[in-house]
Amino acid sequence: MLTEPAATRRALHGIGEQVLAGPQHRRSATIRLRVNAEGIATVAEPAVALTATRLIGPSGDAALIGASCLELAAAVGVDGGAPQGLYKDVTDVDPEETLSVDAGVAADLLGALWRGEQALRRLAPGETPVLWPEHFDLGIALSEVNYGISPGDSYLDEPYVYVGPWAPRTGAFFNAPFGAARPLRELSDDALDEFLAEGRRLSAT
Repeated sequence: MLTEPAATRRALHGIGEQVLAGPQHRRSATIRLRVNAEGIATVAEPAVALTATRLIGPSGDAALIGASCLELAAAVGVDGGAPQGLYKDVTDVDPEETLSVDAGVAADLLGALWRGEQALRRLAPGETPVLWPEHFDLGIALSEVNYGISPGDSYLDEPYVYVGPWAPRTGAFFNAPFGAARPLRELSDDALDEFLAEGRRLSAT
């Protein structure tokens, strides 16, 4: 059995994929999601938004606790289910399983993504960060380098910031298999900006 925050993160990922990205792809041909101060949302129709406690959609809203992705989709009036034919690594969340969501943990995870949104916009004001539903992380790409924030995954079970050059780099800064990563809890906003800027400088060499 998963422990927190993994269980809540898995639930949010499942909702993002099956109740936001999937319906949006079928209606508007995009899986891109966006992050705001309240949580995450679609970028096109149907308009669906996820907060730490509720899901809001075209025909109403519903509490996350005690619901499945299928029930949430029906409650807010969208055609639930993951995007089809785009990527293989879909979540293992069954559409009919009751999701495990801790509101406090969900708020922390969504808050981490919001910190990331603001930091990425400071790094590259002309770019629009995207929350990708397949990996459930927020990122941008500049000159063949990925910059982003993950709420946690199999690499690190907590929110972290990363710099991922498409071509491998060496040196003390690059401490992860995909490039460089630091836990968000260790970084102030200034230190977060410095990490991203340093990653950009080192990745350019």
